[in-house]
Amino acid sequence: MFSLSSDSRVQACRLAGMLALLWVFAQVPASADEPLRLNTGVGAPYIQADKRGFLDLLVPEIFRRIGLEAEAVGYPASERAMINANRGIDDGVAMRVKGLEAVYPNLLRVPEKVIDNEFVAYSRRHRFDTDSLEALKPYQIGIIAGWKVFESRFDGGYALTRVQDAEQLFNLLANDRADVVLFERWQGNRLIRERGLDAWLLLPPLVSTEMFMYLHVKHAALVEPIAEALRAMKADGTYRRIFEQSLEPR
Repeated sequence: MFSLSSDSRVQACRLAGMLALLWVFAQVPASADEPLRLNTGVGAPYIQADKRGFLDLLVPEIFRRIGLEAEAVGYPASERAMINANRGIDDGVAMRVKGLEAVYPNLLRVPEKVIDNEFVAYSRRHRFDTDSLEALKPYQIGIIAGWKVFESRFDGGYALTRVQDAEQLFNLLANDRADVVLFERWQGNRLIRERGLDAWLLLPPLVSTEMFMYLHVKHAALVEPIAEALRAMKADGTYRRIFEQSLEPR
């Protein structure tokens, strides 16, 4: 039976490794001048004009660790972001809930979560533990119309005011037209600070949802390397530094 020498086996392993790397990079667009684009429909402090937002910092570092350039780009319309990613116009989605692939079949979920998205209550006049939705029943509540994370959880026993966007939502609070308003934690904290609004964040979060990165199927070979890079960032403290720099209240 034919067998390879020790040196031949080493050379064969090296060749196999090189071929595997070439196959991975073959999945990336040929233009080295253009970084991969991962989109999102969220705003500051996840995406910021100065590129110091959480996703602005996290996405390039993840891809840098596997030898690629990438950037997070923001869309004013969340649905447009999803359509562009599913069609391959963009290379993926920076941060969305689990199960997106059931609706957008061209997207593959990176199995390591990006963050826990926390949905919380804010109030100017009241302080209480929000350990359940029941705690909100005595109060007039403001929510954004169409936010399923909240609307699907309320029945007729709650006093709800629905508005169209975050600006209107926090106007309700500022003008005492709502006792509490419900929003995503880190974007809410940013808006409170920017407006100089005298309001309290109520804890614990009412809803906490794991958020994941998705890649278009043309980048299938990158899914596991990206997951490993994100795990390594969490283990070596890089993830924590980015989180504290961009999301923690200052």
